[in-house]
Amino acid sequence: MEEHHKPVLLSEVLQALNPQPGENYLDFTAGYAGHASRILDVTQNYKDSVLVDRDENAIKYLSEKFANTKINIMHDDFYSAALQLCKCGNTFDMILADFGVSSPQLDVGSRGFSFMHEGPLDMRMDSRQELSADTIINTWSEKQLCEIFSNYGEMSPGFSQKVARIILTQRPFRTTTELANAIAKETRKSRIHPATRVFQAVRIAVNDELGIITKTLPLLPKLLKPGGRVAIITFHSLEDRLVKDFFKDASQKGEESELKIINKKPIIAEKVELVNNPRARSAKLRVARGC
Repeated sequence: MEEHHKPVLLSEVLQALNPQPGENYLDFTAGYAGHASRILDVTQNYKDSVLVDRDENAIKYLSEKFANTKINIMHDDFYSAALQLCKCGNTFDMILADFGVSSPQLDVGSRGFSFMHEGPLDMRMDSRQELSADTIINTWSEKQLCEIFSNYGEMSPGFSQKVARIILTQRPFRTTTELANAIAKETRKSRIHPATRVFQAVRIAVNDELGIITKTLPLLPKLLKPGGRVAIITFHSLEDRLVKDFFKDASQKGEESELKIINKKPIIAEKVELVNNPRARSAKLRVARGC
């Protein structure tokens, strides 16, 4: 099948998880199987492995790609999937979570994730949910907008308020480019487009990304076999801080420690990968082992 998405840090993930024949694997963000395919090629254990994704397009792709196997494919966010797997008593030799947005989500204008492609203000990873970017941009109060811009976009209070007021005075907005152009027109030019952090903040809010990560992390040790490996890829400091702090806390409980940290510093992409896949530039990989 055609490659839809270049997996970031692929060689580093393979080295960290070190898949072995017969081991089982849980991928919380399977997407278009960039990592999963390579890992399952080694393990050949499809019937005891699980692939999870919120995106119906990814689920369709995975279902077709692995149609001739008995692999379990779950159309859900990874917290809901983790809860269900915990209740069923499932445990795994390897767990992977890649918190990044996939290339098809960014590159398809109709998904509304990027202002580089004109499309509706959507940004939903799971199209079944009601909350969309349109709702946030066109109905939320100035206070609510300022809060997500400051907390999720890591913007200064002053700039957050300025952008919020631009939105309030000029809405309704219907497309990604309309919103981005309005922000760019009323703010100072900088090295990155002034709407970049706005779109990040709205996307995080739409999909409750940090909330889901926060609730999922404590479930990881329960899903990991003793000696099992968990690898997590993050793409901005808010996500990385959550993972870093959880791994640290879970590994410093003495005899009751649930994890052992494998790499104290995050693993980042090599120069060669950055040339071939610029989206890997902000990726950070953290790895731990079950106790």
